[in-house]
Amino acid sequence: MAPKNAFSYVLAIVLASLYIVAADPDILVDYIVPPNVTSVTADFFTYTGLRDVIRGAPPTNFTLTTVTMIEFPALNGQSVAYALLQFPPLSVNAPHSHPRGSEILLLLSGRLDVFLVDTNLNFFTKTLEKGDMFLFPKGLMHYQYNSDAKNQANALSAFGTANFGRVSVPEALFNTTVPDIILAKSFNTDVATIQKLKNGLGSKA
Repeated sequence: MAPKNAFSYVLAIVLASLYIVAADPDILVDYIVPPNVTSVTADFFTYTGLRDVIRGAPPTNFTLTTVTMIEFPALNGQSVAYALLQFPPLSVNAPHSHPRGSEILLLLSGRLDVFLVDTNLNFFTKTLEKGDMFLFPKGLMHYQYNSDAKNQANALSAFGTANFGRVSVPEALFNTTVPDIILAKSFNTDVATIQKLKNGLGSKA
């Protein structure tokens, strides 16, 4: 028999499985030089990949631009990374978690509704104004929503790791090989509804 509060039950399982204790190892040098770099100049410590993003036209869908050790190799071993989040009106950054580092979000423009769920299923929400910050602890599920129907919101997030990772809850549930019957029973619904959700989700999670 399906649990009375199926969503909370599944959410608890997802949160428990997504909470991975991990951290960047300490390094014994000032910085890590990739094998393909023969000499270090100021350019090694400079990243210009956000120029075109910031100067470009506002996106029509939620856009996440990451600056991790993958995009900016100088971050390797430095326990820091960034992400630029652009929210057109009524767009959402779907529920997700970062298994390797905490996130602190700074709202640069607009207004933004932020949400956080801890492992005890306590739910926290706040509407941020320009200049406000919000902390998302490592491994906990969270999401953001621009509820303004007219204005864009932009935010910059800093992470306490050079490669924070991202585990999307919709993708983890509906774009993996979890059997439809298990999802149907967990959410107290039928397989047809689960399949409809999967078809609607596609590769957008």
